[in-house]
Amino acid sequence: MIFNSNKYLDRYTSSSTLAVYRFFFGLLMCFSLVRFISKGWVEKLYISPDFHFSYYLFEWIKPLGDYTYILFLICFLSSFFVCIGFKYRISIIVFFLSFSYIELMDKTTYLNHYYFISVISFLLIFLPANASFSIDNLISGKSYKKIPQWTIDCLKLMIVIVYFYAGLAKLNSDWLFEAMPLKIWLSARYHFPLVGETFFQQEWFYYFMSWAGVMYDLTIPFLLLYTRTRFFAFVMVIIFHLLTKILFPIGMFPYIMIFSAIIFFSPNTQDRILKKIQSIVNQIIKVIKLNHKLILKNTLKDVFYYKNQKIIIYCFALFFIIQLLLPFRYILYPGELFWHEQGYRFSWRVMLTEKTGWASFKIMNPTDGTYSYVDNSDFLTPFQEKQMSFQPDFILEYAHYLGDHFTAKNNTVVQVFVDNYVSLNGRKSQRLVSDTVNLYAQKESFKHKTWILPLNDEITGF
Repeated sequence: MIFNSNKYLDRYTSSSTLAVYRFFFGLLMCFSLVRFISKGWVEKLYISPDFHFSYYLFEWIKPLGDYTYILFLICFLSSFFVCIGFKYRISIIVFFLSFSYIELMDKTTYLNHYYFISVISFLLIFLPANASFSIDNLISGKSYKKIPQWTIDCLKLMIVIVYFYAGLAKLNSDWLFEAMPLKIWLSARYHFPLVGETFFQQEWFYYFMSWAGVMYDLTIPFLLLYTRTRFFAFVMVIIFHLLTKILFPIGMFPYIMIFSAIIFFSPNTQDRILKKIQSIVNQIIKVIKLNHKLILKNTLKDVFYYKNQKIIIYCFALFFIIQLLLPFRYILYPGELFWHEQGYRFSWRVMLTEKTGWASFKIMNPTDGTYSYVDNSDFLTPFQEKQMSFQPDFILEYAHYLGDHFTAKNNTVVQVFVDNYVSLNGRKSQRLVSDTVNLYAQKESFKHKTWILPLNDEITGF
């Protein structure tokens, strides 16, 4: 069957699908931000440290001191307004900008699901997620029963990419034939009641979980897309992500992926979900004695039309081409990706490595040859030092910070060397960065970092 793009772009579906997604997305972001603040992480990660690791080309984005709390408040309020659909377009733009700023403030806190949230919120800027069941409907008196089908499908495609690329990344010899790093992580959970000693200390179980993880990631998006397997797939999504939540400290990601899977259900299911949410909201309104009901209006406007749909479609096409190609940029760099990590981030490589490292920095005066060693705790928090010790771009940035600091202190340009050893997925530690290279003279760029020493092993696969 030949795909007819014009006919596809003329397809419309219930607006309740996007309304449900918008509601849960905003609600989860509210909880996530409250959780982050309540655990004291704003102070610990962004305010207390004297130094922050930056993303290349985004070095100008820094924490705002005590005003960082205001940034989080803005992000929280915008996520709440997204949830209820109040001034939706402005709210989702503010959320995207504020959340992305938070994400870019310190590279130490990088997580795949932070990137996922930024990507999804960017897409939502251009989608009519407030077409129904929103405060905007009550204010304007306009509500839309139907929206273009592609507005739903683009979110589905993004979720499919996340799962499928995560599965592709697991097709490597460490994961499949060594059960690494799950073997390390699961064996350390011997204290779990009932299963800790029964399963988590068994060799076969590590391989079972590794292979099951690959099969899940590669098949679950397609099982969600197919009507007959959708309910089974959704049950598997719940089981899988709750299990990972129990076993591993990965924050809100499991809940985000569970609720994201709801978008794959039929419009009739979405209508029922939305009516249930509406009923709950109306009960809450009744309890707090507000004489107003949130009514899902379908009569004023039947179909939502884009004024410049072709332009938006072309922009979305470019966006997804980038998303499909970006994870493969690692092929531009020689050597083992898990080791040098050039092209590792923003590529949906989830829980693939267990790395531990040690790094000692030497500051040398090239004039007289005198040198001293740095106590990393004088400049970094324990969490920052841990992350820095096994990531080359962190090591380079920290070396430049030390170089600037001691050059100013000594009134002469110093040299910075590092003695650095790293273990990857249970391997014997080996030197990651050359100890003969003056890192202060090296510049960050997208070019291959020749001062990274090769791994004395081979990991085959994607």
